[in-house]
Amino acid sequence: MAQLLHPSFSNFTFNSVKLKSIRGSRTQKTNSKSFCCVLTEDNRTSVVKNGNDMLDICRVVNGMWQTSGGWGKIDINNAVNAMLHYVDAGLTTFDMADIYGPAEDLYGIFINRVRRERPPEFLDKVRGLTKWVPPPVKMTSSIVRESIDVSRRRMDVPCLDMLQFHWWDYSNPGYLDALNHLTDLKEEGKIKTVALTNFDTERLRIILENGIPVVSNQVQHSVVDMRPQQKMAELCQLTGVKLITYGTVMGGLLSEKFLDTNLSIPFAGPPLNTPSLQKYKRMVDAWGGWSQFQVLLQTLKRIASKHGVSIPVVAVRYILDQPAVAGSMIGVRLGLAEHIQDTNAIFMLSLDEDDVNSIQEVTKKGKDLLGVIGDCGDEYRR
Repeated sequence: MAQLLHPSFSNFTFNSVKLKSIRGSRTQKTNSKSFCCVLTEDNRTSVVKNGNDMLDICRVVNGMWQTSGGWGKIDINNAVNAMLHYVDAGLTTFDMADIYGPAEDLYGIFINRVRRERPPEFLDKVRGLTKWVPPPVKMTSSIVRESIDVSRRRMDVPCLDMLQFHWWDYSNPGYLDALNHLTDLKEEGKIKTVALTNFDTERLRIILENGIPVVSNQVQHSVVDMRPQQKMAELCQLTGVKLITYGTVMGGLLSEKFLDTNLSIPFAGPPLNTPSLQKYKRMVDAWGGWSQFQVLLQTLKRIASKHGVSIPVVAVRYILDQPAVAGSMIGVRLGLAEHIQDTNAIFMLSLDEDDVNSIQEVTKKGKDLLGVIGDCGDEYRR
């Protein structure tokens, strides 16, 4: 996710919890079953559900942060053609945000191409997940409505498949007002599902206590960054909320390209020439440094060679197999590079017990990022 973006969760149960809405409009008494977002999935898709709210997504999501600049110039026609190639290959879910440059506009052009050039069943399978990242001002109904209408116009859809909400400042409780207004828009048919991005465990708990029916939380999660499994996944398993993960291949650091390289020597290794590579290199430094990261890459390479796949395929499969994970994102450089074959290999890969143990043996030698950075999303609020 773009550079947008402490309290702990322990011994919490949703059984017979009285939910108290700050606004009062959604107060209810419920048990854990009321929250349950039932996940049903085949090899390629997940269905996130909360009550009557339901959305099926491809388990590998095409991330469009890379259209926002810093990865190469995007040609509109080439980018839209590439999006069609991904859909034709069965990779039908795209993730974007209001702040990702032209991402929503590209989706609007793309979805019209689908309407014109593909059979109706293609349109039924395509999913566009977007985010709203407002400044932490007073969240009135008109502000929320106008912002969502902008995304609907840009994406050229009457109803957003999923709106993932981000909030900068937890000391401002306006995020609850915004989410209540978003829920109103969902009930009007302008949003199909309401979700979160980069919320921590404590704030997710508060949101659920207030009866707001979120279906997922998008968080950073990789073999290096296992923070979501330390607190967030426990709450998700109690409530049925699912995780959609980004940073799963760490901007490309988790690949053969960076295996057996020494970045301490100028010009000796591949350049860290994109915002995502620079971002996730800082995560490597916080976790254990480049030498320890090389041990991890070597381990992933041995597993990849054993299965006849690449390092990124193993890295994504490992996270998809984690509790509460509904989908993992891989950034797409539309019209500049393509990784459809590798992506589809993720669905065919099954990691065995030896593979999992080998990965865990290395990752446990790294630093505890929960202690170093904080809970999910805290890196954007420090």
